Parts: sequence; C-alpha cells; structure tokens
Amino acid sequence: MWLERAARYEFWPRRVFYAPMVPWLAYLAARYGGLGALTAANPGITNSGLVGESKADLLARAPRDLLPDFALVRSGTPADRALALADGMARAGLSWPVIFKPDVGERGYGVRLLRTRDQALAYLAQHPGDVIVQRYCPEPTEAGVFYLRRPGAPRGEIFSVTLKRFPVVTGDGRRTLAQLVDDHPRLRLQRAVFMARLGAAARDVPDRGEPRRMAVAGNHCQGTLFVDGQHLAGPGLLAQCERIARAVGGLYVARFDIRAPGENALRQGEGLRLIEINGVAAESTNIYDPSWRLLRAYRTLRAQWEAAYQIGAANRRDRGAVPWSVGRIARAVRSHFGRSGIGPLSD
Repeated sequence: MWLERAARYEFWPRRVFYAPMVPWLAYLAARYGGLGALTAANPGITNSGLVGESKADLLARAPRDLLPDFALVRSGTPADRALALADGMARAGLSWPVIFKPDVGERGYGVRLLRTRDQALAYLAQHPGDVIVQRYCPEPTEAGVFYLRRPGAPRGEIFSVTLKRFPVVTGDGRRTLAQLVDDHPRLRLQRAVFMARLGAAARDVPDRGEPRRMAVAGNHCQGTLFVDGQHLAGPGLLAQCERIARAVGGLYVARFDIRAPGENALRQGEGLRLIEINGVAAESTNIYDPSWRLLRAYRTLRAQWEAAYQIGAANRRDRGAVPWSVGRIARAVRSHFGRSGIGPLSD
C-alpha cells in the first residue's frame, strides 16, 4: 500500500511535498523584501493569517446572512466553561448536534460533530484553548474558494474552487465497515484515519444498500477527496466572496470554506453558508485533485504564493501595512505548533 501512496503526491507527507517549493519561496522572499511581506498581505488579520489567527474573530466580521450560528467558549476552569457553553448555545439558538473545533487550528484538526452535553464537556476537557461551537450545516456541497484581490485591481478574483467529495461506503449486509474500507480503491489508502475514527464501530456491518458517510470534516488529510471545481467560479459566487472580503476588511488573500445546497447554487452564490475563513497560509486545495499531474500542482502553488507576496509588498508600499519581522514570525510559529490539546483526528 505504501507504494500506491508514494505514487500519488496527494498522500505525500507535507514536508516532502513542499520541499521542491523552498527555493521558489526563498526567491520570492528575496524579491519582495523578505518573508515579512506575507504578513502584510491581509492587514485586517493578525500576521495576515500566516499562523494562529482566530477563526471566531474573522467569522464575527463576515456578513451575518452567510453565517451559521456559532458561539465561542474561551479557555478557563471546567465550571466556567460549562456555564459559557450553556449560555453561548442558548444565546446563539444552538441545539444538538453541533460542530466543535479549535478557534485556532488548521487542516481540519479537531473538528467534531457532538451530540450531547457530556461529549461536549469531554471535548472541552481535552482542549484547553478557545473553542468554536457552530451550527452543523447539512448542505450537501462543500467547497474551498480561494480569493485574491491583486494590487490596483478594483475587485477581486476567484483563483480556484475546490469541491470536496466526502467518503462514503455502501453496505452489502456481509462486510464490516473495516472490510468495506479495505476493499475501497481509495479509502484503503487512508485506512489508519478511518480506523482511528471508527474505533469499535469498525466492526459494524451496514445493511445491504445502506450508505455510511465516513467523515464530517471536509479536509483532505481527514479522508475527503478534493477535485478541481473552477467551472463553478461564476459571477454570483465572486460577488459573495467580495462581500465577505470587504466586510472583514483588509482581506486580499483568503480561502473561504463554504457549504451550499448544490453546485449550481454555489456558482450563483445562493443559499451559501460560510463555515470558515483562512488567511494567507491557506492552500489552493485543488492541487490535491488526483487527476492532476505533479507539475500542474506546483505551477498552481507558485502562482498562489507569488500573488500573495505581490499583494503583501503592494500593501506595505501603498497602504502602509507593517510587516512582521522574521523573529516575530518564528515566535508565533513556535507558539502555535507548541500548543497542546486536541489531536489531529476529526469526525
């Protein structure tokens, strides 16, 4: 199995996949005045969203009609957090089940769909940092929409759209969930993720024809298939991205994670739910489309990062954005990745 994974770059370890990009990123830093230029790309976000930005802060500034209801449970004593949870859910009109996720995180880590207060308190006990409690959005289409507004441009553009296909197995009344995963041509390549998520439920035998969705978090490393959806970059979707960026303020490079009633609704910008806003460190996740060749993925990344540097340099020059020093960036990175709490596994 490891040979199959090695042959498909979408499953490579992050450090291996990004290693060939290091010379290009170093060149961009030298050309545009240092690594700090990236931290000027989004003046409205702490360090432009390079690392450690608050998801709740960004969502709170987005257009209200696009947001699923949410509450923020801050760090504190177990008793204080239990009270904050009850109060926050009541104020936001939330009822079970709801999504829990770290306010500061990445790559879908720690995203859980919780159904009871006891499950929620156990989650909070594991994760001492601030936690977002968000209404679960059942809309069937989820996409990552990468938005850019280039220097001097009167409006932004959709750099890419990535459609997320959630993993599903269909029962035959004989095989267990573990066996269905093992027999699936794609899911078996991420078997460890699914077995850890299923636990004892891996021995369940779904009825014949019964579909079982194997993930809630729309993230590639959590088992979701990413496919290029650039054909959905319509004017309606762009108009909604513009609304979000201008409402947040100082936002020029971002990926919006969005739920929609269907692909046509996504293209037209109708019935959208904004799940999350990611800053300058976000990936154009269409690079993980398994139909792509490696060189195409690298060309896309090169274009994405050059645009981010160009925008940051222009904001520093024309708008007075103050970039962070390399030392300050390094301290923020160490602090972010040194946090303890919820591990990477999500529902």
